[in-house]
Amino acid sequence: MRFKLHDVHVRRTIFSLAESYTSPASVSSGIRALVQKAEYQQALHLYTNHDHSSPLWTSVFTYPSLLKACSSLQNLGYGKTLHASIIVLGLRHDPFVATSLVNLYVKCGSLDYAVQVFDGWSQCGDVTVWNSLIDGYFKFRRFEDGFDLFRRMVVLGVRPDGFSLSIVVSVLCKGGDFRRGEGKQIHGYMLRNSLGDDSFLKTALIDMYFKFGLGTDAWRVFLEVEDKSNVVLWNVMIVGFGDCGICESSLELYVLAKSNSVKLVSTSFTGVLGACGRSEKCCFGRQVHCDVVKMGLDNDPYVCTSLLLMYSKCGKIGEAETVFSCVIDKRLEIWNAMVAAYGENGYGHCALELFNLMREDRVLPDSFTLSNVIACCSMLGLYDYGKSVHAELFKRPIQSTAAIESALLTLYSKCGCDTDAYLVFKLMEEKDVIAWGSLISGLCKSGKFEESLRVFGSMKDDDRVKPDSNIMTSVINACAGSEALSFGLQVHGGMIKTGLVLDVFVGSSLIDLYSKCGLPEMALKVFTSMRTDNIVAWNSMISCYSRNSLPELSIELFSLMFNHGLFPDSVSITSVLVAISSAASLLKGKSLHSYTLRLDIPSDTHLKNALIDMYVKCGFSKYAENIFRKMEHKSLITWNLMIYGYGSHGDCHRALSLFDEMKKAGESPDDVTFLSLISACSHSGFVQEGKNIFESMKQNYGVEPKVEHYANMVDLLGRAGHLEEAYSFIKAMPIEPDSGTWLCLLSASRTHHNVELGILSAEKLLRMEPERGGNYVQLINLYMEAGLKNEAAKLLREMKEKGLQKNPGCSWIEVSNLTHVFFSGGSSSLMASEIFSVLNSLKSNMTDEDEST
Repeated sequence: MRFKLHDVHVRRTIFSLAESYTSPASVSSGIRALVQKAEYQQALHLYTNHDHSSPLWTSVFTYPSLLKACSSLQNLGYGKTLHASIIVLGLRHDPFVATSLVNLYVKCGSLDYAVQVFDGWSQCGDVTVWNSLIDGYFKFRRFEDGFDLFRRMVVLGVRPDGFSLSIVVSVLCKGGDFRRGEGKQIHGYMLRNSLGDDSFLKTALIDMYFKFGLGTDAWRVFLEVEDKSNVVLWNVMIVGFGDCGICESSLELYVLAKSNSVKLVSTSFTGVLGACGRSEKCCFGRQVHCDVVKMGLDNDPYVCTSLLLMYSKCGKIGEAETVFSCVIDKRLEIWNAMVAAYGENGYGHCALELFNLMREDRVLPDSFTLSNVIACCSMLGLYDYGKSVHAELFKRPIQSTAAIESALLTLYSKCGCDTDAYLVFKLMEEKDVIAWGSLISGLCKSGKFEESLRVFGSMKDDDRVKPDSNIMTSVINACAGSEALSFGLQVHGGMIKTGLVLDVFVGSSLIDLYSKCGLPEMALKVFTSMRTDNIVAWNSMISCYSRNSLPELSIELFSLMFNHGLFPDSVSITSVLVAISSAASLLKGKSLHSYTLRLDIPSDTHLKNALIDMYVKCGFSKYAENIFRKMEHKSLITWNLMIYGYGSHGDCHRALSLFDEMKKAGESPDDVTFLSLISACSHSGFVQEGKNIFESMKQNYGVEPKVEHYANMVDLLGRAGHLEEAYSFIKAMPIEPDSGTWLCLLSASRTHHNVELGILSAEKLLRMEPERGGNYVQLINLYMEAGLKNEAAKLLREMKEKGLQKNPGCSWIEVSNLTHVFFSGGSSSLMASEIFSVLNSLKSNMTDEDEST
């Protein structure tokens, strides 16, 4: 009986133990299941709770899952404990375990431990372990070590798989052009070893060739792919051609993908919309927009952002606003895109208003937001607002990126805050080409050209930084602004060696440099070496001829544009209008005006100002006034041109009236405004009004008079016959009078027969400009008019002995689209006799009318 009771007790104990026992296989499968569901912490807890009872139960298949859990949780300490158990159990040579250990140490930032695991691994034939360490080297940016390990793997006879080649190809993409050769070697290796059928690898190769700028090679690889149903393949092609600037091909591939019934995804649309934006193909972009709506992706945040940016780059800010307003869930990315759109299209105030609205909606800005906002502050000259945005970087933990630092550099240097700009620059950890470019560009834009060139000299001392086309454009502009021709020639020579001279913006800046230095021949050499399909270069050359008093060449070059298949924009027309104004060629000016209206060329303020100037100088102030009255936005230049126009045509009342209207419109006058007003009073004999305006310059408006204002005041008084007052005015001038001031007094003295003041003025002129023949002629004429023939003869002999001549006076008239030029003493026109006949007839008619009255 006792035996039976004991037997029952034993059986119960065994049954209880059996119920509490969990088999190793079930624990291992439970760990693997938890890891697959990304429940890493629970997997480690399950292992910990069962490991203490029997340290030898864990199978080789469990450790890769446990190590994956540790790497995902960045739990290096627990991983090391597992590593110790693996060594004890003798499992470290298993390829799956070794691969998992290498991945653990790489993801936890301990590359040296990963290398030790790899070096202690005795079996070198498994490619997965090699892949894990190669990938680890690349993640730690030890690219050369990664490439060396890949080469070593191939030498030891370990055959790379698709993953090996794809990670190597992806890193080669980032290496730039100097990795082209290695990229092609990898491609050749794939073909020799029959690894070219992998579609994933083919996609990586296509991406690599695009990154190298080899679109043709990418296209060849694409054609080799038999199964083109994979949308990723099409996306890489669409984006690749767009990034390479071959946007037409990108759009064609999009159409081809649709016709092949490829199931397009959001990435497909973002890629093609990017190409539409770069090529400014707004019509095609609208078609893509329709496809987006049909596919139900109009609420996808990435697609919406791409749509907005496309419309922005096409200058359709209204349509960009529509896209923005239709987005229901406005994430930070869409806010950033709209702020950037406003900034890029010159709507800086709108960008700042949207930024304020963004903060009201409690959307926290990031570094991209702030860099765009600071750029808008720089554009608008809002130094204080920009400084307040800068303060936000310290109030909140926003990472200061290179873009923000560059935007701050531009803001402070452009606003003339050199100390702040240099402080930002000094605190930058890594001064890359963008940082140097921002500082140089900002100083250049604020007119500190010599300082800009000094900074460029400092940059050249840093061998790590190579100047790009943006920096060189700013440097050339600084040379042009400071008229540093010698340094500009050195820079030009250096760019010929580096090839940067081929950049259209660099070339245009060189044309501008030689133009400002009075060397149109050099500018033409630069122009002829550039591509003829870019309108920027043509605009620069047209402007160069206008600036150097070669209006005929400027007009001729404008006409030549059409022969090269180019159509002028508003800048082209503005530049050629300057030439037409200087030549007073009314027919050409009216034709050009009609051309802009027919083709609906956008007329900005600069173009309308040029039209007003042209009509004023051609004597048609009524046409100029019509344009002026229809302008919605009138800049200060617009008001000044119209005031000058009325004054130069003897309508001083309207000039003064327009000045009052300008003040009521809230526009503050500048020195040019007062110059035009005093000149208007001078031409109309409004002496007192001219005096009042001159006195009000500094007292009421804080505008310091320049020597030109003093010369105009002398002209005002002299024309009215107040010669003594004019002379007293000159003597009381706080600045040294120039030759123009004395010339005004001399001309007035001749008109009013004041020989004494005339001689005094002429003597001053001859001392200031002894080599100018016109000054001698003025005094000779004064002597002749006063009957002092001996003095006139003496001065004429002196003039001849010095070999001085006066340039003859010149006038011209346009008849039937031909310009006839007349010089004092003769004419080069073939119709001279006919023109003089008409002129004599007009004189006769005028004399008869005068006698009859």
